[in-house]
Amino acid sequence: MNLEEKYLSREEIYDGKILHVVKDTVLLPDGKEAKREFCMHVGAVCMLPLLPDGKVIMERQYRYPHGRVFLEIPAGKKDCKEEDSLSAALRELKEETGAVPGKVTYLGAIDTSPAILDEVIDLYLCEELSFGDTKRDEDEFLTLEEIPLRRLYEMVMKGEIADAKTQIAVLKVWNYLSNEK
Repeated sequence: MNLEEKYLSREEIYDGKILHVVKDTVLLPDGKEAKREFCMHVGAVCMLPLLPDGKVIMERQYRYPHGRVFLEIPAGKKDCKEEDSLSAALRELKEETGAVPGKVTYLGAIDTSPAILDEVIDLYLCEELSFGDTKRDEDEFLTLEEIPLRRLYEMVMKGEIADAKTQIAVLKVWNYLSNEK
């Protein structure tokens, strides 16, 4: 059965700094029309910065939509949809943590919430880190801490880390390093 929905028209709902909200009219596989509201996003990157002692540089950051502080790996949005993801990852890691990796491994991409958002996040493992100054955005407030990868893995498995990109990156790196040995 063909499951594809065909684009017919678009209504612009909102165009902001981070999100662009649209309502599309689509043709369903059965020939009927339906509306699809979703947010368009330029895309993002996240990095799991792994230190030689097995600790990961983590961030604690307040997330307004949820009204609480989250424990997350460093991440950020691309400047535009066409920006190279690796360049964005290196920029964001340096800005937020001061770290510059000597070795970067691409871990894949995730579609964060495909029913309502077209955001794609590219994930990276960053190793062989050297450090310099940070250069955070003026509205960006976070604290850094180092947590052993094993502890993060346990926290993910116990449901103690809510952030999806962090969960996925921790599990991918745990698996990658386990299979590498």
